[in-house]
Amino acid sequence: MERMIQAISETLPGEKWQALFRLHWPAYRRWFLSEGATERPLYLSSRNALKRYMPELVPTYDSLVELAGGSDLAARFLTLYCPPAYMRGCSQAVWSGPPPLLLRNYDYSPQLFEGTILNTAWNGRRVIGSGDCLWGLVDGMNEDGLVLSLSFGGRRTVGEGFGVPLLLRYALEFCSTTQESVEVLTRIPSHMSYNVTVLDRSGAFKTIYIAPDRDPLVRDVAFTTNHQQEVEWHQHARATATLEREEMLQRYLKRYKYDSHRMIRSFLRTPLHSNAYRRGFGTLYTAVYNPQTLELHYLWPDDSWYLPLLHFSESIRMLDFPQVPDALELLH
Repeated sequence: MERMIQAISETLPGEKWQALFRLHWPAYRRWFLSEGATERPLYLSSRNALKRYMPELVPTYDSLVELAGGSDLAARFLTLYCPPAYMRGCSQAVWSGPPPLLLRNYDYSPQLFEGTILNTAWNGRRVIGSGDCLWGLVDGMNEDGLVLSLSFGGRRTVGEGFGVPLLLRYALEFCSTTQESVEVLTRIPSHMSYNVTVLDRSGAFKTIYIAPDRDPLVRDVAFTTNHQQEVEWHQHARATATLEREEMLQRYLKRYKYDSHRMIRSFLRTPLHSNAYRRGFGTLYTAVYNPQTLELHYLWPDDSWYLPLLHFSESIRMLDFPQVPDALELLH
């Protein structure tokens, strides 16, 4: 299956974001309505939740809603408040350096992959990252050298809160350090369980376990996969090899403590790299973030893509994911 990745630069929301919305909205609309329209919060409650927890984002949100045509459904969706449940794989680790690096594999279904890399300055701070849900991010970095990345927390519980890609967007728009990000991520409710790893220019890092039904947990660990402290969803753990990947991350961080090249290459090999595309947990890309040089590298076993934050160049890549039938039903 072939998928396109677009690297898009637009300082403020405008025609490029609008074109992105038009391209992806039909699929996101189907996903948003997959459990019925009445299962999603109404517009006022959704916008009020955004205003309560992330008020600084509201002007950007209003601009996006206008570009999207102002419909009630699009406005509700773009708050990312209480969206349908969704799951990802992912492995991520902080290599201590010098220079410090955040490494991550994004494991997800190719059919559901948005395939956008956004370079923006919506609130005065330059941000680059892998887009999701049209304005959220699954990993990213800002001009202050703050880097964040998420992985699914391996729990089925769904509650009241926001889709975590919007939390990453908010932190990168308005935070400069790991500590500031921790304060944000432990304050805003998430609708599902996720592990967010944060690294800043100084090398300070944290991993935060967030969940809709219990207090967030902040840990001084440099690696995470798809469980929180212990496995709670055993079927998912087996399917994604979360324990095996966690063990290898810990081993590689010790073995390659002084060799960033080998540490990076380990993300391109099993068990960290997955070919389980049919089951929705194949590795779509490896990302390497350098918070000191503000450089981002996307890697695949046979290709690479260099995207510096400050000298970003728009381009397109076509990726072929093997053994993926095109006829699988889209969830969003």
